[in-house]
Amino acid sequence: MKNILIASTSTLHGSGYLEYILDDLKAHFENAKTILFIPYARPGGISHDDYTAKANEAFKKIGKSAIGLHTFENSVKAIEEAKAIFTGGGNTFVLLTQLYKQHLIEPLKASINQGTPYLGTSAGSNICGLNIKTTNDMPIVYPPNFSALGLVPFNINPHYLDPDPNSKHMGETRETRINEFHHYNTTPVVGLREGSWLLVEGNNIILKGQLNARVFEHNKPPYEVDPNTDLTHLK
Repeated sequence: MKNILIASTSTLHGSGYLEYILDDLKAHFENAKTILFIPYARPGGISHDDYTAKANEAFKKIGKSAIGLHTFENSVKAIEEAKAIFTGGGNTFVLLTQLYKQHLIEPLKASINQGTPYLGTSAGSNICGLNIKTTNDMPIVYPPNFSALGLVPFNINPHYLDPDPNSKHMGETRETRINEFHHYNTTPVVGLREGSWLLVEGNNIILKGQLNARVFEHNKPPYEVDPNTDLTHLK
C-alpha cells in the first residue's frame, strides 16, 4: 500500500528545515530508523554531503537518521532495500536527469508502490506527478524524458502563488502558466501552497495542512479545495 507525503516545501518562512511537518513525519516514518535521502536536486551551492547533513539535523529531532544515496556503490540496491525514502528540493530538471542517468526511475517507483514510506518536498514532490511540465524551475539541464514517477494521477505545482493585486510585476501569474500548460496537455494540476501537502495512503489522496489548494482541470475553471479534501478522483 502506497504511503507517500508530497509537500510543497521543506521550509516555511521563519521556521527550520522540515520543522513545520516534523510531527507528521514522526508518524509517517514510524517503522523506519534510517531514511534514504536523495540529494540530487541541488545543482550547486551545497554538496550532497552537506545537503544530507541538513536533512539529518531535522530527522534527529524525531529520532531518525538520514543517509545519502550518493554514498552507496549500488544505488539501485540501496533504493530496493530502503526502509524509507526522502527526496529533497532544488531543481527538478537536475533531479530527474540524475534519476534517469542512474536508472533509478523504475526501482524508485516500484519501491514506493510496494509501500516504502516516501517524502518529497518541492522537486521531490514534482517527480510524484505524471510529468514535470508544471515545475517552476528553469530547464538548466535536459532529462531524457519529462515523464516522472506517476505516483499520483495528476501533476503537482509546489510553491503555488496567488496573484498579488498590489504587485508591480507585469509577467505571467502561476495560474496563467498552468493554463498555458492546459492548452497542450489535459493532465490535472494541483497547486500546493506553502505549508500544504498531500497524504497518499493506498489509493486515497488527501490534502493536508492549513491552506486550500488550487486545482486546475482541462477545459474547466480552476477551483479551490479545503484541507482534508479527497483528491482521488483527479485523473
